[in-house]
Amino acid sequence: MLFRSVSTRFVIIGGGPAGNTAATHAARFGAEVTLIERDIIGGAAHLWDCIPSKTMIATGGALAFSRRIEGMGLEQQEAEVDIDGLTARVADIQGRLQKNTTQLLESQGVRLMHGSARLLGPNSIEVTTANGVEVLPADAILISTGTSPRVPEWCFPDGERILTTRHCYPPKIFPKSITVVGSGVTGVEFVHMFSSFGAEVTLVVSRQQVLPMKDPEVAAVLEDDFLRRGVKLLKGARATSIDREGDEVVVRCDDGRVVRSSHAVLAIGSVPNTAGLGLDAAGVDLDRSGYVAINNHCQSSQPHIYAAGDVSGKLPLSSVASMQGRKVAEHVMGLHTREHRHLDYDKAASAIFTEPEIADVGLAEAEAFAAGRKIRVTKVPFSATPKALINNDPRGFVKIISDPATGVVLGGSIVGANAAELISVIALAVTANLKVTDIVESLLVHPSLAEAIVEACT
Repeated sequence: MLFRSVSTRFVIIGGGPAGNTAATHAARFGAEVTLIERDIIGGAAHLWDCIPSKTMIATGGALAFSRRIEGMGLEQQEAEVDIDGLTARVADIQGRLQKNTTQLLESQGVRLMHGSARLLGPNSIEVTTANGVEVLPADAILISTGTSPRVPEWCFPDGERILTTRHCYPPKIFPKSITVVGSGVTGVEFVHMFSSFGAEVTLVVSRQQVLPMKDPEVAAVLEDDFLRRGVKLLKGARATSIDREGDEVVVRCDDGRVVRSSHAVLAIGSVPNTAGLGLDAAGVDLDRSGYVAINNHCQSSQPHIYAAGDVSGKLPLSSVASMQGRKVAEHVMGLHTREHRHLDYDKAASAIFTEPEIADVGLAEAEAFAAGRKIRVTKVPFSATPKALINNDPRGFVKIISDPATGVVLGGSIVGANAAELISVIALAVTANLKVTDIVESLLVHPSLAEAIVEACT
């Protein structure tokens, strides 16, 4: 095993999942690591966006469950949201994760700097902190600065009634009504969250289905659930303006439809945090969308300057960012002189924390048909699974995509309770090129929701 000199000076800009993982791994391999974070150790998008949203969604899920317990032989009682308690819960989880991440980094000898960084050249970084300006030399650099919510030129969020995703955790008040603009992953999670808390929700859907990049059958299950909750779907509409009129927020669409609500939230994607980093001075190229262009090793146009996490323009998932960070650390320290496996983004599992949950991995059915590829598709509803009936939640299904000639598992999707956990079984099969028979011959727990995966592989 080959390592670079233990004196390798590795500077990381951005302390989210990618930067933290790269820092700890490189430090263990003997690098001299400095990590610069402008906002919060753990990452702004991670601790100010992802974790708070999932915390609130979990609370919303508990509320939804409380409304279903009558069918389980229990007397139903209406739960109420304690805003102060929820705010404290979010802050507590954020604080614990920040503290744990900081302690881990410090235990590995990583130097932490709170401030802003700017590249002066290919091997020089200027860091501005509360104590002044310091210039750091670097043998290797990682850009892991993440992204920020995208705000169109026709919208001016005020943080009170016109919101971006960063303004919502938790809101100062729970809105009586809210319009969600954007029907991708973030948008539908917001619909689930606010509808769980009893808000009247309208979702502006620019296409003819929610989650336009997902399996239509998956989207249909979610749409049905939204409609049962009373969510209004404005399909085929694009928002063109969002304005405050007194205590109302007015969303106007390109087809003439107008939605009035107490609040509105933008969930229309993100933009990379590359401004002010001095990437031009370092000779680092960006792609057409402004993300740092990288190769299979996460190297930019400058081989010793890497990019990982959302700023790399790959899948915006914490799991992907962490894996990129580990791969970068290994490459910086010379471990990739041996045979290794590149990160395969097509085999990354992802989940949407709606009610019911949605998760998928690998090849999608529509994608295979579009490419003219022969596949075997098997589908099993949770309503045929004893555990789902025991839990009084038979919604959803398991779908397995496999190669009809070899039986190798190519992908899968799950809609239903605990889909984010269950998808791990299929993800392992896809990554390891397992066959459907490998899953069928596995002796799983009975009764369990995972039995539906076995049935779908039969």
